[in-house]
Amino acid sequence: MRLRYPAVLIAVLAALGAVNAPGAETIQEFLGRHWRRPLVPQGPPPARFSQLEASLQPEACGACHPVQLADWTTSLHARSMGPGLVGQLVEMLESDPGSALGCLTCHAPLAEQAPGVADGARARANPVYDGTLGPRGLVCAGCHVRGHERFGPPRRDGSLASTVPRETLPHNGVTRTPAFLSSEFCQSCHQFAPDGFALNGKLLENTYAEWKASRFAREGVQCQDCHMPDRRHLWRGIHDPAMVRLGLTIVARAGASRYRAGDTISVTLSVENTRVGHAFPTYVTPRVVLSAELVDQAGEVVAGSREERVIARDVALDLSRERADTRLLPGAKAVLEYRRRVDRAGLRARVSVVVYPDAFYTVQPERVLSLRLLIADFLPTHCPWPQEFTRDKSNPERSSDRSA
Repeated sequence: MRLRYPAVLIAVLAALGAVNAPGAETIQEFLGRHWRRPLVPQGPPPARFSQLEASLQPEACGACHPVQLADWTTSLHARSMGPGLVGQLVEMLESDPGSALGCLTCHAPLAEQAPGVADGARARANPVYDGTLGPRGLVCAGCHVRGHERFGPPRRDGSLASTVPRETLPHNGVTRTPAFLSSEFCQSCHQFAPDGFALNGKLLENTYAEWKASRFAREGVQCQDCHMPDRRHLWRGIHDPAMVRLGLTIVARAGASRYRAGDTISVTLSVENTRVGHAFPTYVTPRVVLSAELVDQAGEVVAGSREERVIARDVALDLSRERADTRLLPGAKAVLEYRRRVDRAGLRARVSVVVYPDAFYTVQPERVLSLRLLIADFLPTHCPWPQEFTRDKSNPERSSDRSA
């Protein structure tokens, strides 16, 4: 089925030509300046700014943009400084501060969010560090504020220019650019450079390149069209069951509706990446398990009857090696063929597809425990402790607040 695009989106994308006109800044030029790393400190705010206008806290933005703030609060962007990353940073800040600060350029990108700044091979204290802002993750200002100037997308009618003098508007108005509607805007954090960290010859973060090679890029479907529909700041992804179902075609077929004792049953379970604009999953944290098993009339699994196929990029917790890569690029399919002899009546086959979005941090409980102990020492006192995991004892990968 071909995707349909609203007329307003076509009009907005048509504005690209105006931005590329002679003498105007292109999207690439804007993004090169906007995402030049590390971001420089905001500096002193304009004299006319109120305390609210000068603040970099998300709640300050939410005073006039409550819907966007409410969306952001539920998103993973708001939790990009979560316990998994914080636990990894504890050791990295000591052993490899440059790499640790490099992680922050996406997870907490503002200069005011980094506790240290690079000083050769070492790190020194950051004089502009804001301890209340650092743990907040990818805040509104991380994308929308540079030097206290606000930036954002074109209006919904595609226009860019302010209709009134900007000095009469709150925070001097906003500079509008179609760059905010292009996948290239997301590339800065969701694509490592060609010489970036790689395992088995593949970049650890390669989402933009995966999209670029897909039919979605050829058809003009941008990251924002799926992850920020109607400009919502939810960034729904693999943690959202409805979003996962939307991107996949899952089919289960049985060779026959009924079998007799002594027959060999035949069941096929397939998962196809039909509407995900990049590899499924694109990163190393999720694990997707296709399974088939026999259950009796009491709902108990017949011992030894379970078979699985895993879709994931399986890497070591310390990122030292890649053990397997079974992810599905756009259009690819994973199939589990289940064949099993039925030795008695009253049995049925059960198939399932289960997504563990944070398996990377939960499949090795003893390593996770050590991370949690480190986090307790590392997190600032004002940072609330993350939600507890409650694990299914029969499957330690599953966390009650994340499994789909």
